Amino acid sequence: MLPKAENLSDSLTPWNKTMDESRQGEVFTMADTSRISIPSAKKYYIESYGCQMNFSDSEIVASILAEHGFIHTSEFIQADLILINTCSIRENAEQRVRQRLTEFKRAKSHNPEALVGVLGCMAERLKSKFLEEEKIVDLVIGPDAYRTLPQLVEQAGSGQKGVNVLLSREETYADINPVRLNSNGITAFISIMRGCNNMCSFCVVPFTRGRERSRDPYSIIDEAKQLFESGYREITLLGQNVDSYLWSNQNGTESMNFARLLENVALVSPELRVRFSTSHPKDITDEVLHVIAAHANICDYIHLPIQSGSSRVLEMMNRTYTREWYLQKIERIREIVPGCAISTDIIAGFCNETEVDHQETLSMMDYVRYEMAFMYKYSERPGTLAARTYEDNISEEVKARRLKEIVTKQMAHQAEKNKEDIGKTYEVLIEGVSRRSDTHLFGRNSQNKVLVFPAQGHKPGEYVHVLVESTTAATLIGKVIS
Repeated sequence: MLPKAENLSDSLTPWNKTMDESRQGEVFTMADTSRISIPSAKKYYIESYGCQMNFSDSEIVASILAEHGFIHTSEFIQADLILINTCSIRENAEQRVRQRLTEFKRAKSHNPEALVGVLGCMAERLKSKFLEEEKIVDLVIGPDAYRTLPQLVEQAGSGQKGVNVLLSREETYADINPVRLNSNGITAFISIMRGCNNMCSFCVVPFTRGRERSRDPYSIIDEAKQLFESGYREITLLGQNVDSYLWSNQNGTESMNFARLLENVALVSPELRVRFSTSHPKDITDEVLHVIAAHANICDYIHLPIQSGSSRVLEMMNRTYTREWYLQKIERIREIVPGCAISTDIIAGFCNETEVDHQETLSMMDYVRYEMAFMYKYSERPGTLAARTYEDNISEEVKARRLKEIVTKQMAHQAEKNKEDIGKTYEVLIEGVSRRSDTHLFGRNSQNKVLVFPAQGHKPGEYVHVLVESTTAATLIGKVIS
């Protein structure tokens, strides 16, 4: 599971639908985009929920729309096309999307010809419900079908519903140059792969995003170069499981794994910081760790989801590692990359989780002392292995209590680790002006911690050295030193 994004704020070919009885489903063939006729000066609004991959996908969609004359607006009431990029990881995310769709009805009353579309994971999973129950929805488009968006818009504009939720074994959007929505001009995401082959029992991603496929590494490196030349100074390589990135050319004479890709991106410039997310504990290798250690501009930060500290629960989750194996991986990270910050995902109240299992999760937290964690109550997702195999038999009251204990412990660990940083000096990439004071700037260090400090004439995009003088619960406070 990718962590939730912290800051919210492509040569195109449409399809023609035909029926193939041998598949008993829909097959799409490609047509010439020059036949698409979309009136100029149309405005679009896009809203994203969930993981960083969704936000990255929205930038791909923005590029596709820009190629066909659409102009971005930050106000949905002004839009001719309203899109919501959705997440199916947890039930509350789906509820928020449904609530938001009701608000979009206001735009329909303001502009009866406005179109509303649902993109992403919910679109693939709940296409029938959206079309039948949510009368406001005109377009339903899955994560692998964004190239067809222009024709679907034209189709919906003529009164038909526009639908394409087919998954692909090839689509990576490698040739599309994303439009950086709500960008600070300093940090950016680069998607390096799509889909997931890990069948974690609680997760819908393999069903909503399909099988893993890795993007051409040269297109990734070129995108990193373009971003650096445009003034960006930090990129995050994105994938459901970046460690399993593996590309080979069509004739099999050339290949590249994640360690080599990471190194090649780092070599773009020593002034370009490189991060990546997310790592699966079973796949992150010593080779990757040695690459991190060898390049100062690869950040000393790894997101390594544990989900549960109990080997019994991990087996039910089909995580394919044990508590002991995970701890060995933590020790290997600390050995090869001293000072590396580690963050995680934790699920409270998974099926059949006992108090002993829960205590093992808490003890795991005590041992690792994560710099940051995304913590959730278990939310059963229809169609997953867990939903088909296990009973969601932990009461909401118990889930809430266990989650509260996990959150409380994590907050205590973060406060302790922040205090340990007082008196230390970190290199910080300035990202912008502090939300609380326009005389202060903020940025992050290699370990992904946020630091706030007086501007002193500095500006976003610069690297500065900051001495930590105090902390809040989530932020380090300091001053720039020579």
